[in-house]
Order: sequence, then C-alpha cells, then structure tokens
Amino acid sequence: MSLFLSSYENRLDTKGRISVPASFRASVASEKFAGVVLFRSFTNNCIEGMTMSRMEQMAAATDKMGVFDSELDDLSALLFADARPLNFDVTGRVVIPADLLAHAGITDTAIFVGRGNSFQIWNPDAFRTAQEKSLQNLRKSRPNLKIGE
Repeated sequence: MSLFLSSYENRLDTKGRISVPASFRASVASEKFAGVVLFRSFTNNCIEGMTMSRMEQMAAATDKMGVFDSELDDLSALLFADARPLNFDVTGRVVIPADLLAHAGITDTAIFVGRGNSFQIWNPDAFRTAQEKSLQNLRKSRPNLKIGE
C-alpha cells in the first residue's frame, strides 16, 4: 500500500510544471499507473491526490451506494468526472490543470501534504492556517486511536 507522509513545498515552473516530492513518487513506484490522480477537494480549498489503485477503491466504495442515490450523483461528478490522471514526466513533474490550481488558490508555490493513503496540495499560507486550526481542534478533542484491535 502507498503511504504519503510529511509535507513538501515546491514551486511551479514557467510552464506550469511542479515536481512531485520524491517520497511521494516512491510511494507509487509499485503501482500500475505511473502517476497520480488529482481532483478538487469538496471539504477544503485544496487539491486531493491519490494513486490510481486508491481511486479504484473509491469506485468500489461508491458501488455499494444505491444506483439512484443523489449522493452518488454528487460524488461521481466530483470524484470521477473531475479526476485527472497525471503521469510523471522523466524528472517526476506533473502539470496541474489550471482549474485545479484556481480552486486551491495556488499561483507559484504549492505544498504537498501527506495524509496516509492520500495527499493534498495546498496554497502554503492556506495550509498553515488550516493546520493551526486542526491543532487547536485536536487539543480540545484529544482523539484516542485504537491500534491493533
């Protein structure tokens, strides 16, 4: 399984290419699809990213929903119609489509944020604000993860 950890800030070049962090590329090295799948986040102003196999798991999960479920229509429109499979170039870069960059408010610099089985791409300032909010929320709620049960 691919695991995306840590955060990395990279610049877009003049042609709109950005280097995907080496550790993220290593996480997808064993995948059939040599790249990542990106789509607009519906929970934050950022871009969601994952492997093609993780996207296939998402498709399998939506198969369990009712065929005429309105939530399925919404999820399908966002997860699958909006998804962009992007191959790495020879140096490990991708070109993120302009509409995804605009959704995330990314202009010249982006931060890749590991989220375990997936990752997000943010405007660096927006991410720092969101991360601080998450820290404050976690300090209040103090979640307790059950490991090995």
